[in-house]
Parts: sequence; structure tokens; C-alpha cells
Amino acid sequence: MKDPAKGEDDGKERAVTDGLAQSGLAEQKLMGLADSLYRQFQEGIVPHISLPSRTKGNIEFSSKDDVWVYGDQETVRSVKTVRGAKTLLKTVHLSELLIKEHLKNNRGSTLREIYYISENWDIAKFHEQAESDRLIEDLEIVTALHREDFHVRPEEDGAAVFGPLRLKEKTRRGEKEMHCQDDVGEAGYQIPFNVDNIKFLSHDAKMVMAIETGGMYARLIENGFDQEHNCILVHIKGQPARSTRRFIKRLNTELNLPVVVFTDGDPWSYRIFASIAYGAIKSAHLSEHLVTPSARFLGVQPSDIVDYNLSTDKLTDKDLQALRSELTDPRFANPYWDKQIRLQLDLKKKAEQQAFAGKGLDYVTRTYLPDRLSEMGII
Repeated sequence: MKDPAKGEDDGKERAVTDGLAQSGLAEQKLMGLADSLYRQFQEGIVPHISLPSRTKGNIEFSSKDDVWVYGDQETVRSVKTVRGAKTLLKTVHLSELLIKEHLKNNRGSTLREIYYISENWDIAKFHEQAESDRLIEDLEIVTALHREDFHVRPEEDGAAVFGPLRLKEKTRRGEKEMHCQDDVGEAGYQIPFNVDNIKFLSHDAKMVMAIETGGMYARLIENGFDQEHNCILVHIKGQPARSTRRFIKRLNTELNLPVVVFTDGDPWSYRIFASIAYGAIKSAHLSEHLVTPSARFLGVQPSDIVDYNLSTDKLTDKDLQALRSELTDPRFANPYWDKQIRLQLDLKKKAEQQAFAGKGLDYVTRTYLPDRLSEMGII
């Protein structure tokens, strides 16, 4: 088994600091934000917070880190308007909750719980969870920290992993080691929400495959693809959670493993790939932490629909609109995606991963994946 180098400088990765020290830093940053608003008020300046505009038109490519990040366009949260004043009031209430309840007591809440906690904040209560989620993201941006540093957890489960990898996870009950083939059931190892509590111990892997659907993930395990090709399989469960993207990035950067992404052949699945390889628009402030720029799209490609004569469904009007939108999305602005998207617009068809089953249960692992991975130079 390969043993990742020990004691190396993890400069490319965000340092995993002592929990109490990190909580202290988070508290300091949040108090600094409150102090900044108070000083603005004392100095006769209209209290405000400036944030990058989180739109498709304000993302740009960072050649330094090979990821998409926010540009120079800004949005200002100001008390000049009633709406802006309410937003800043909610920001103060949220910061107080994170400091007094989370950081000082070493406790945490889910994103959903924070939404319900706000019911006690009178006019500062959130009207929907999307609003509280956005404010958490705002705090990440202005403090340059992550929601995990505020002890905020997502609702969704992390991805499942199956393959030749041994790791150690730090939990509240101590550390535990496991092998992601020998010590887990067929569902695999479930990634925790804070991936930086994991240490990779050893592996025999040659690549990582991120898989959109549970059916295909189970098919590859049943057919022994992980063993035959020394592949770490990651079931990303549709649009991948942050923890999933962070885990994939760490496998790539720390273990130097190539990453391929295997999804359905439709515009929504291409955006799943984009969130892994290019970054998501709403979380571009975390791109350096979450994105794997070297990840490559395996399929299902629009050209696979033709080459393998796959069973298809007709593209809906929303599908067609999404494809046309991707033609203007800077993350898809390269010859490969331009060709594939235009082909799919001409075909007006989409295909699921499971469409390969029409050619036999072993076809995807015996024919399609080996051929495609060979074409990509992975095997």
C-alpha cells in the first residue's frame, strides 16, 4: 500500500488547526465585523458591508489557482434602505448566535436549525432558509473562514466512498481507522461534514471516479471495478455537497490521483461536473478550498449517445434552455464543451448512466469505461 508522505508542508491545503484555536479565530473575526459596523456608526458613516456580486457575470478565471473566483463587481448591504437595514440586523443576530451559542460553548447547529432559531428574533427572523443560508455565506466571505469554523453543519449527508484507501477519522469519541473496502458494507464509507478531520494513511489506488447516481455506483462495486482497476469510487449523490468536493480535492492533491467524473448525459449533470472541476457560482469564494481543476469529464457525453446508440429521452424546454445558458457560461468556454453542447442541441436527446444496461449488466465495466478511460489516457 502506498503511504502518503508524512510531515510534508501542506501549504496548498488549508491548515487543520487546533479546534479551540480555530474557534477563537472565528470569534475574533465575527467580533471584528460587529466592531466595524459600530465604528462606522460612531464616525457618521452609514453602516454597510461590501460583498462580491454572486452572479455568472462576476466570475473570472484565476490563473494562479486554476479555479473560477469572484471578480470586482460588488453588492453593498447598507442601512440606507429598510431592506438593507433588516439584512444587517439579521447579520448581527446571526453573529451573536454563532459567538455565544456555538463558539463559546463548543456546540453547533445545522443550516436548517439556524433558520428555525431565528423565529425568536422578531423582525430579524428569516422568511426562508435560503435567506439564512446566504447570510452564512456572506459571513464566510467577510471573515475569510468556512461555515465549519462557525460549527455550522449542512443538512445533506456526505458522499459514500468505496475503494483501496485506508484512512483515520477524528471523531468526538476519539480516532478510528478503516479501510474503505475491507471494513465497510456495500454502501461504503460515509464522508463526514468536516473532511479536514480525516487523515489518509495508505492506498493502492490509481484513480478516483466521482459517480452521480447510486445505481451506477452500486453497479461498479458489484462488478468489481474498484478492484480490477484500483479505483476509488465516490458516490456524489447528485449535486455534490461541500464535504464531497473537499474530499475529492484532497484525494487529488494529497495522493496525486487523477479524478474523472461520470454522470448522466444532460445539462444538469454537466453542472455537477462543473462544480467539481470549475467551482459553483454561489460558492466561488471557496473555490481554492473545494475545486479540483484537473478533474476531467468522463461521460455520459452527447457523442456517446450516438457512438453507443444509447436509449434516450427527449430534452425538455428547460433542458434546452439550460444547454443554451451553458454556451455562455465561462466555465464551459472551451472547444470540447462547445462541440458537445451543440451536438446535444442538435440531437435534442439526453441519456442516463443506466442506459448502458440495455447492452448487458457488464457492458459499462467491461467495455464503455475501459474504452473511455483508455481514450483519456487514464489506463
